[in-house]
Amino acid sequence: MKNFLQNKWSVIVLAIFSSILLGSAFPVLKVSYTEFQIAADDIIAKITFAGLRFLLAGIIVLVFLLIISPKSIIVTRRQFTVLLLLGIIQTALQYFFFYNGLAKVTGMQGAILNSCGTFFTVILAHYFYANDKMNWKKVLGLIAGFTGVIAANWGQGLELNFTFTGEGFMILSGLTSAVATIMAKELAKGIHPFAVTGWQFSLGAIILLLIGLPNLGENALTFTPFGWALFIYSALLSSIAFALWYSLLKYNAAGEIAMYRFIIPVSGSILSAIFIPEEKLTITTIAALALVAIGIIIVNSKVGQRDRT
Repeated sequence: MKNFLQNKWSVIVLAIFSSILLGSAFPVLKVSYTEFQIAADDIIAKITFAGLRFLLAGIIVLVFLLIISPKSIIVTRRQFTVLLLLGIIQTALQYFFFYNGLAKVTGMQGAILNSCGTFFTVILAHYFYANDKMNWKKVLGLIAGFTGVIAANWGQGLELNFTFTGEGFMILSGLTSAVATIMAKELAKGIHPFAVTGWQFSLGAIILLLIGLPNLGENALTFTPFGWALFIYSALLSSIAFALWYSLLKYNAAGEIAMYRFIIPVSGSILSAIFIPEEKLTITTIAALALVAIGIIIVNSKVGQRDRT
């Protein structure tokens, strides 16, 4: 398995595949909101929906870990505290912002805005890692990336469209993701990557459900056969994508793998244009995608950073 995960072509194929899976979450969730008849302003319904999804995703990862490495699923009291903290920030808080923000922006906007997490991680890394300081190449990448994010929100009338509970929440989702990434790197040492993913998914999901289920309105979620298919796919895409991603990170340099994250906003935007009837790729969107992709590639290039493995 190690040789397979370190093979050049295996790395490329798996990194691209996992990035496309993560990108597909944007149109899938937008279509799910319509299929489940979730109102755009129904925060509780979206919290509950997110909790159900990530509880299933967490169980899938933990069951897989139980099969391949049963001892790795057991954690100490201190490790459980770390995983609970990650569950609160990386699952509960991040996806509170993500699910509620995505309901008020297009799938393409969401895919581009969510890429802020990559750029926030670079900024935070400057303060937390002595060997990962800011340099002119990273600054150039950040400028390109954030310019792309601004361009993604530029309206047809050349005005900047921004709402705190829409675009703002998507940016906050990226920020909480960046904070959790740094925390996981610092606090989750010695825990199997699949255990980190499975436990923090499950614990964060339980928190969301404890808040959501008691307050869920009648008929707030309407399950249909197609809705069930979307729900199961969304849980699978999270468990499979994160399992592949962490496996690649375990056996390869982080900088080499992270560069493929530019595919997430690109695939998310293209898939949104394909599967969401009212969304179309425009010159502005393509330009925004190009700037974000260039920014992600620059800040994760070998020349632009030292590896934090």
